[in-house]
Amino acid sequence: MEDSQKFEIADWAVFIIILIISASIGIYHAFSGGRQKTTKEFLMGNRKMSLLPVAASILVSFLSAILILGAPAEMYTRGTQYYLYLFGQMLAVVLATVLFVPLFYPLKLTSMYEYVELRFKSRATRLTATGINIVSTLIYTGIASFAPATALNAASGFPEWGSFILIGFVCTFYTFMGGIKAVVWVDAFQALIMLSGLLTIVIKATLSVGGFGEVWRLNEEWKRIDFWNFDPDPTVRHTFWALVIGGMINWTGTFGASQQSIQRFSALSTLKQAKIAVLLNCIGLFVMSTSACLAGVSVFAYFAMIGCDPLASKKIKNVNQLIPYFVSEVLGYPGIPGLFIACLFSGALSSISSNISSLVATSWEDIVKPLVKLKPQHVQTWIAKSLGKIVKPLIKLKPKHVQTWIAKSLVILYGCLGVGVAFLVKNLGGTVLQASLSFMGAAAGALNGVVVLGAFFPWCNWIGALAGPLASYAVMMWIGIANYSVRGAKKYLPSPTSECSANQNYSAEILSATMRYSPLGNASNIVTDLVFSNRTDSILYNSSDMTTIYPMLGSTSSLFSDSAFNNTTSISLIMDSTSNLTGLDRLYSLSYLWYSTLGIIISIAVGMLVSFLTGKIVLTPVISMVFYTRHNYMYINSSRDVSKLSHR
Repeated sequence: MEDSQKFEIADWAVFIIILIISASIGIYHAFSGGRQKTTKEFLMGNRKMSLLPVAASILVSFLSAILILGAPAEMYTRGTQYYLYLFGQMLAVVLATVLFVPLFYPLKLTSMYEYVELRFKSRATRLTATGINIVSTLIYTGIASFAPATALNAASGFPEWGSFILIGFVCTFYTFMGGIKAVVWVDAFQALIMLSGLLTIVIKATLSVGGFGEVWRLNEEWKRIDFWNFDPDPTVRHTFWALVIGGMINWTGTFGASQQSIQRFSALSTLKQAKIAVLLNCIGLFVMSTSACLAGVSVFAYFAMIGCDPLASKKIKNVNQLIPYFVSEVLGYPGIPGLFIACLFSGALSSISSNISSLVATSWEDIVKPLVKLKPQHVQTWIAKSLGKIVKPLIKLKPKHVQTWIAKSLVILYGCLGVGVAFLVKNLGGTVLQASLSFMGAAAGALNGVVVLGAFFPWCNWIGALAGPLASYAVMMWIGIANYSVRGAKKYLPSPTSECSANQNYSAEILSATMRYSPLGNASNIVTDLVFSNRTDSILYNSSDMTTIYPMLGSTSSLFSDSAFNNTTSISLIMDSTSNLTGLDRLYSLSYLWYSTLGIIISIAVGMLVSFLTGKIVLTPVISMVFYTRHNYMYINSSRDVSKLSHR
């Protein structure tokens, strides 16, 4: 690899130190407190976690490297309207705090799918939801490592396969050593790294232009300042309604009804703390999203000032290279590119470790625990018969310690599987990738359809709860795949190029630096679009080379998507016009921001119809504990003892 593609020593130092700190947090929690000897501590922190780190962990579980690159690029190329998405997210946080935290916290859940069985008295429904969640979360865990892997490869020549292994090892190590405590505290640390990287870009770009007033003037001059598009057409990519209402639906369940969020706020001591932890995400979202959006407009102002847009002048091949290009041109000081790559890695590590932790919790509670009955003597006998003399030392441990080691082994399993998925998708790509991403988007709507039916429709029975989400999954999978046939062409706002020829020689030097420091400098367009053209919770991503989603779950994502499936935005393409589309093509061109809404509507409609046809459910004390009424929540305590039913 040429020297121009190598990190400086300072860059490597910054990058490695940040990874070492993350791993060290895991080591610290392995030898502090109860030393992770019980599953209650390992998975839930003994339900005595600190409020602020938990709040930060909830936030960064759903914000990844996509936010760092995607949101600025969206603001740069399409203008400021995307900023309204933040207000949809903040409304979602409030709704999640009011609707879902009081419902789930008193149940003392470890896996959110415990709720499904409690509500519908159906293990089949619970296991179906768990299985879909495991597959979709594993897919995201693998894909989430693409962004930093591609970045480090282009910046330093470090092979992508090496980054997959590095990311998997670091996440698995600190999760294995410190459990949920380590994950939460590392998330809090990585949130600071992500914010530091974004603020560095904003401050430098703003000062270079001459202040925020000049940033605003230049963006206004080039038609970037535009917030108000009230077009009711649901096929228009971004409107006020889609960004605020659609965004609110996308994120409400993410903060209130996803495994990552429930596992964290349930680890706090009181319901009041749980509500505050979720509500604090309003502040966190405002700071992080505003910083990312300001990075976009300030970087645009910088290139408008010098009169040469690197995208329009073809100095970069993809819109997602804008921020890396700016870092290489203006912030190419020793250590700064290393901080930027570490910023991307922090975004990925926080999402991946949260996914691994959530996978372990659901697998343990929903599959392993019932499988081995988990009476202490049964656990020891089961292990002894399965592994014989190899685990003889383990049999001498206390039963609760053996249970913890089983949970820890799941961390290793899912860490390895996540790395395997990354290799699989990278090597096979194409159809496999599209199918995987469509599965994630469809799965998000299906999983959250179960939650909506359970919480708000007490007359829905288990058959409807199974049929509705499965129907939603089938339809959304179909729409997601069909969308590839109606995707549109690129359309960006005008950009300055008048001074590009005058800066041609200078630009050649910049391009050399970009190849050195830009995370996407020598990456394929397919990987570029795969990693950064994310559409939260949607099933489709328009791209000239490859279309993708992450789904939060988050983004991630869909109403109530898990994982990080609900993050960020698709930035590469826009449907230029849908007026000439008819019939099903209009449905296929639906804005990605409405996908969650459509998925939930299908779940409710089919679920209620099937419940009606198969007989109205008879409300009994056993199940009346887990649905929302106009006046209160009804729930049972963590012992699941019906005689102790609590009514509030």
